[in-house]
Parts: sequence; structure tokens; C-alpha cells
Amino acid sequence: MSNLDRQATLSVCGGRGFVVAEPVRELLSPRTVKLGESTEVRRLLPNLGRRMVGAWAFVDHYGPDDIADEPGMQVPPHPHMGLQTVSWLHEGEVLHRDSLGSLQTVRPRELGLMTSGRAISHSEESPRPHARLLHGAQLWVALPDAHRHTEPHFQHHADLPTVTAPGLKATVILGELDGAASPGTIYTPLVGADLTLTAGADLALPLDPDFEYAVLSMSGEAHVDGVPVLPGSMLYLGCGRTELPLRAASDAALMLLGGEPFEEEIVMWWNFIGRSQADIEEAREEWMSGARFGEVKGYDGERLSAPALPPVALKARGRVR
Repeated sequence: MSNLDRQATLSVCGGRGFVVAEPVRELLSPRTVKLGESTEVRRLLPNLGRRMVGAWAFVDHYGPDDIADEPGMQVPPHPHMGLQTVSWLHEGEVLHRDSLGSLQTVRPRELGLMTSGRAISHSEESPRPHARLLHGAQLWVALPDAHRHTEPHFQHHADLPTVTAPGLKATVILGELDGAASPGTIYTPLVGADLTLTAGADLALPLDPDFEYAVLSMSGEAHVDGVPVLPGSMLYLGCGRTELPLRAASDAALMLLGGEPFEEEIVMWWNFIGRSQADIEEAREEWMSGARFGEVKGYDGERLSAPALPPVALKARGRVR
């Protein structure tokens, strides 16, 4: 998914300098961003208070939206580099096209994983006809320097491993949770899991103390380590946890995101992740000139133009403001 913010800002993230080494309970509020013609999203990362969780560098939550009489998601062709995109749905479908020739409809609880590597472009749209409701999350994973120039590729996995306990079904999206490993390709130690809780569930989920974690609430009423987390908000949990207490007052759905704190500082602007302002400037120029990022065929519409770069020099700001 694209960052369609026309006021895109340059930021440097990553590094271990601001990692919280012990358990915390830091509630992150979203900001609202317009995405395409009719979709509004709640952006949790990057956040005013925190920019990354492990290698997770971008989190949008959208819906549930009634799109029965609307076009739904319509994100024109746009570029990516230096990252992986993760499409995750609870309701609806998203049709993915990319410059490799991939054409795939992603459905609820299926993994759509695009590794941009050095360069890729793609579009995302609600199929025609489409389901009445659209509800999901779009996430980015930053690629480490050793792999950020890898060849781009797209993966779709309809069958993902699960972990169950009384009142819980956890689908492992990426990485590993309690011995269950996703088939999705990763380049840093991390985990992403979809947690479905039934009303009255009260349990502790095992965690890796070397990871930092956050939990995004998708729907329902749930308490995470005693903190009520409302749909569309995210609770940052820090490191040093061996388990996470979860309690559901109603049927609820959460996303667990975690990973080893990302060692490297990164520059993230628009839909690019690099290591310097020069990386970003070069990528923008090559997208606008039609080089490097390829062509998305079959989308009915024009591709996106990149916003203007800010006139000020990039300043390193670390993982948090």
C-alpha cells in the first residue's frame, strides 16, 4: 500500500538508542490519513511518539467500511524500495497487481507479502464486484542493509499456521510464535500474528524477551496487560517480556507485532526506505523518469506521481521523537 500523504516528510528511524529495554505500556493514538478515492486509514506507525517496533516501520488500520455503493480501495500504481509490504484483511478482498506481472486477490486471513528489494511498483484495488465490508491492516517491514537491494518478489499464502489455547486462535502471519512458523520470507528476527479472542478469554501468550512488541486492536473489547486497547489504537509494550496477559470482555481481534530492535538507522520518505537522503532523491527521480521500478499492467488509471521533496536537509531523529 502507498503512503499517499502529499506532505510526506523525511525521517531517520532505527538504531537501539531509544529501545525500551523493559516492559512498558505506552498507548499510541492514530492519525487519520486519506488513502485513494474513498478509503480513510488510521496510521499508527510512524507515530509522534514511536517510529518502529522491531523491523515493523509502518502500520495502517482501516475499516470496517461499508463500500457496497463505493469503489472501495483504489490505490494507483506506485513504487516501493527497501521494504516489505504486508496485506492483512479481516473482511473484503484486495486485488494486487505489480511490475513483476503478479495478479492476486488477497482474502481475509491470507498473507499478501511483497518484497520490494531494490525496486518494485504495484497497485491495490477492491475487485469489481466486491464484498460489502472492507476491514484490514497494511504494514511495512524495513529490510536490513544486507538485503535491501535483493530482487523483488511477491508471495501469497492462503494457509497459515495457528496456535490455539482456550479462548484464543493465533494465526502466525510472519516469523514464529510458540513454535509455529509462517512460510512468509523474513530478513530479520520478527513476528506478526493475528489474535482472535472469544468473550471471556483470559490467558497469557508466550513471548520472546529479546523482542520488543506492540499490539494493534482490530475490533472488540480487549485488555492487554491490564490496559484497555480500543479498535484502531496500538499499545507499545517494550522488551523483556516472557508472556503477555490478554483478557477479552467481548469477542475481539488483535494484531501482535514484534521483533529484535532494528540495529540500523533508516531514512523513510513517501514509499521508499533508504539509508541517506541521496538514496531517496535517486529513487524519486527514477520513479518520475520511468526507470527502475517497472510498469504495472492492467490497472485502469494513471500511476501516482511522487510528492516534492522537502527543501530542508535531513536530520537524524532516531526511533522516537
